[in-house]
Formats: sequence, C-alpha cells, structure tokens
Amino acid sequence: MTGPLWQPSKSAIAQSQMAQFAEQAGVVAAAADVEYQQLWQWSVDNRQQFWKEIWQQFEIIGEMGDVVLAHDEMPGAQWFPKAKLNFAENLLRRRDHADAIVFVAEDGSRRAITFAQLAEQVRCLRTSLMHAGVGEGDRVAAYLPNVPEAIIAMLATSSLGAVWSSCSPDFGVAGVIDRFGQIEPKVLLGCVAYTYKSKVIDVSDKLREIVGGLPSVEQVVVVPYADAIAAANYIEDDLATPHALFDDFIMAGMSGALEFVALDFNHPLYIMFSSGTTGKPKCIVHGQGGTLLQHRKEHSLHCDLRPDEKIFYFTTTGWMMWNWLSSALAVGATVVLYDGNPFYPDASKMFNLIDSEQINVFGTSAKFIDACKKAQVNPRGDNDLSSLRCILSTGSPLIAESFDWVYENIKLDLMLASITGGTDLLSCFALGSPISPVWRGEIQQRGLGMDVAVYDSEQTKLIGESGELVCLQSFPSMPIGFWQDDNDARYLAAYFELFPGVWRHGDWVEITEHGGLIMYGRSDATLNPGGVRIGTAEIYRQVESFSEILEAVVVGKNTSDGDQEVMLFVVMSGDTPLSQELQQQIAQRIRENTTSRHVPAQISAVNDIPRTRSGKISEMAVRDVLHGRDVANSEALANPDSLDAFRP
Repeated sequence: MTGPLWQPSKSAIAQSQMAQFAEQAGVVAAAADVEYQQLWQWSVDNRQQFWKEIWQQFEIIGEMGDVVLAHDEMPGAQWFPKAKLNFAENLLRRRDHADAIVFVAEDGSRRAITFAQLAEQVRCLRTSLMHAGVGEGDRVAAYLPNVPEAIIAMLATSSLGAVWSSCSPDFGVAGVIDRFGQIEPKVLLGCVAYTYKSKVIDVSDKLREIVGGLPSVEQVVVVPYADAIAAANYIEDDLATPHALFDDFIMAGMSGALEFVALDFNHPLYIMFSSGTTGKPKCIVHGQGGTLLQHRKEHSLHCDLRPDEKIFYFTTTGWMMWNWLSSALAVGATVVLYDGNPFYPDASKMFNLIDSEQINVFGTSAKFIDACKKAQVNPRGDNDLSSLRCILSTGSPLIAESFDWVYENIKLDLMLASITGGTDLLSCFALGSPISPVWRGEIQQRGLGMDVAVYDSEQTKLIGESGELVCLQSFPSMPIGFWQDDNDARYLAAYFELFPGVWRHGDWVEITEHGGLIMYGRSDATLNPGGVRIGTAEIYRQVESFSEILEAVVVGKNTSDGDQEVMLFVVMSGDTPLSQELQQQIAQRIRENTTSRHVPAQISAVNDIPRTRSGKISEMAVRDVLHGRDVANSEALANPDSLDAFRP
C-alpha cells in the first residue's frame, strides 16, 4: 500500500484538542494550520514552555511555582521544583452525577459509580486509612483484580500523600512478597477470590501467606469480590493481623472530610515493578506531578479524549496501563473496567462490550488483535461499533498485517494507535496523533515533549535505519529513582550505562520518513547472528502469518565459536503437528521476506511459552534457560513451568 490506512479530515484536525493546544500556545496562528512535526519540534526545543502550557491549558489544580525546570540533566533534572499539588485532587475535580467508573464482570454483571459517589467513597476511605495510621510517605498495597475498589483506594492513598502499589491476584505468593516485601506497606487490600472463564478462583490461602510474609502490614482490608461469603468467613478466622471487610472499613470513616495534602511535584505517588525476569523486581518510584502531566497530555492531546467519553483498557492492576487508565478521570471521562477472560465465552466478548457501553477509546494488546485475527471474528459485520473512534495497542509490536486486519475487519474510520513506552516512565515515548495519518506497521508519532531519537553504537542519529531507542532530554515523568537504591546505582545502570546522560530504553526501532516508529523488539533480546543485529519482531511477523501456529518465541543461542544461532519455538494450533514440510515453509517465508540471516537454525514445537503477568512473552527467560543459566525470578512469570520445555 502506498498511502495511509487512515487520514483525519481537515475539520477533525482543526477541532482536535492537539490543534487547539498548538494555537493557544502560539505555535500556529490557527488550529487548522497545525502540522505534527512542527508541533513536536517546538515541544522538544521549548520543553519548559511546552510543559508550562500543559499545566496552564489543562488547569492543573495546585501551585505551579515560578520555576519550570532546574538542573536540566539526566538523571537529576528537577521539574517544577516549587510546585505544590495533589494527584487525587486533580482526578476528583468533577463531582456531578455522571458515571466516573463502570465495572463489567465476566458474567456480564455491571456496576456504575458516579463522580459524586466516587468522591464520597474516597472521603470515607481516606479517613479510615488515617485511623489506621497511614500518612505521608507510608505505603498502601493492593492484591486485587481490576475492580473499582482498587481505584477508590488508590485515590484515598494519594490524597494523604501516601504511596500506592498494586498487583493482580494471579501472581504467586513469592512474586507478591518479592515486590511488596521491599516497600513494606502499612495497609494491604486483598481479595479471597476472583473469576476467570466463569470459574471462581480461590486465593484465600495465598492471601494468608502473603500477609504472613509482610510483617510491616498493620491492617488488611478484604474486598468481597467473587465470593462474598468466603470473604466474610475469612475475616472471622483467628488472624494475627487486624482484618476488615472493605465496606465496613469504609463506613468507619463516614465522619471525615475530603481534603488533599499539598505535595511536592516529585513526592512519590506510585511504586511500580519491573517484570523481574532478569533479577529481583526493581521498585520504580514515580512522582505525583510528572505522572499527572504526562497522562493528561497523552489522554487529551494524543487520544483526544474528552469529558463524558468512555475509555477502556484491558489490563490488570499489575500492569502500568491500569495506572494510565485511572488517570483518565482527570479529563472527566468515564473509565470502563473489566475483569475476566476477554475471550469468554467467545472472541466477540470485547466487541460486544464496546457496543453495550458505547466505548470511544478501546485499549488492548497486539496479542489480542492477533488472537482475534486467528479466531476469524468479524466485528465490522457483527457489531455496530459506531461509538468507537480509537483503538490503542501496546505490550508488543503490532505487525503490519495486524494493521490491515483492523481496518478490514473492525472499522475503516478509526485511529489505530500503536503505543510504546513502559513502566519505566509510566507513559509513552511514541503514540497516537489525531492530526496525523496512520501508516501501515508504524506507530504514528513521537510523543510531544519527548526528545526521542534512534542511535547507532556511535551515538549517531538515524532516520530510516534501525537502532537503539533513546531520549536525549529529560521529561517530567522520569522515575524519581528506585526504592532503596543506594547512590542511584541500579537506576543509572538501567537507563544510562550505555550512553551516559542519554536515556537508553532497550528497544530496537526505526524512525520513518513520516516521523513514526517501527518497533523491532527489545534491543537486549535482539538477535546477532554473524554479527548482524536483528529485531525479533521481524521474524514474528513472518511466523504469525501461518494459521497452523498459535504463537512463537525467538531467541539467540550463543555458540562455541562466539557466534549466535537463531532459535524459534512455536506453539501449534490444535492438534496440528510441526512437520518437516511446515518447518521448511516457515524457513522459506522468513528467507524470502527478510534475509537468510533471519532463518532459524532450529525450529521446535513447545506446549507453552513463558510470559510475564502483564502478558508479555519473556524472551530473556527462554534465553537464560537455553544457556543453562538460572532464571533469576521465575515468580515474575505467569507460567514458570513452561520453561522446562526449553532446557537443554
């Protein structure tokens, strides 16, 4: 295809919040005149003015102060050093009777909470947390599914200046303790059950072990989700740590006021965790102000999200997209939550949800889109989808063929925004643009205010060639640091070791002539046969075109002569065998559409592929096993038993 897959109309461009922002900032004389590359260049050349405009145009509640940026270096930059604000206050600015949160369970049951009700529940829970001894800097952790109580508790925590962290109940006990044990929470919210594929999964024993492994916890609050009777029985047991049901705990705070502690811009808001497949999970600390400004920019400008629209992301509380989704409350939009299997009872589940809830912005993963393609669903023919105007995709590279499938099978008039960033920055380096076309296989644009470039090993900027994704200048949502990281040693090693003073993200990418990005996979999992660096996504793109293959993982295995072999492992669809003929067909297609160096030295069938709890395939874990190395933290994997198939 020579042209774009989607192009916004001139009137849509002029009416977009991005174009109107550019006009008010004085970048263009009229909104209709805006061009993305001009706006992006202005935003990175004038970062202080850009981020000041974000604060002012979106009327951030708080005191901005008279200094935007001090000590402009990485790491060490200080954004808005004199500012005072509260994250929760900005998310709770709307107090009317429109829906703030809509929760839909796997069985179809629905619960809606208005903005007024949300503020009231936060008020009560805030008071109860204070009575439990929670104050500025204390940690509150949650072991919960994607239910409204998690957002309510996060906001109450933030209002006090305490620090929030969460993970989903499908985590193993050791994985939870590895994370929460490092940050020593004072209060733990948990559940005794959740549902998946219509089954109630009992995690009461896991919760007991977790509480027993966290001596810092002084109060446990149990959310009676999935099995209210089991939850009530659980807290009646003879437990060493005080326990309370969520509703009882929140009612105890009825007399308190809804107030917000004025906090420094870099006061800790969240503690996030790395996937942990290369060692004990890193505790990444993110601040109140940087998180708020970045998310407000991404929601309002890049997604063009508006008050009263509905936004959804299929996520768990253990993935950064939960934090990102929750921030949409600051826009005045309705946040739609879902808990359960997105394919139960069938592959049309999420598209039916779009129609029933009239979702405008739908967020998912590249894996979900590929699974829909293989399930041969036809939403364009079977669903209305009139409300849907934007699909977001992240988690792994969205291959070009998946772009084709979306426009052929879901909707033509649609902004398909593949996005990339991560837990490390709690936001995006590259994402959608409502004023830019969508080109096949490309992320639309680099994020405003993010000085993203591609480097080769000599730190030469590349256009039209693949290399390391870097950010050349500081940005507000850089981590404050890692929890209990002496002299920032782990922080520096994670992002600044390869290119001192430049953020190296660990992705292998290409910036195109359109200003967009093509993702080729992680640079630390990039293949290197014969000394030629190859992104894993280049091989996945070819392999995923075979209907016989359900999914795959490709890694490099070092050889005794210092070279590297490409190893491909596939999960077959149904009872289809991996025949020699099919192996030859795979090799031939890879050779024809990439290069001979991309062709695997070995193709093997396995029953399962290891992935992190956020759904990402763990190439690093497979590579460690192939080389006889211990996987440093198999508890970070959703399915650690799958590693046995890769052992030599």
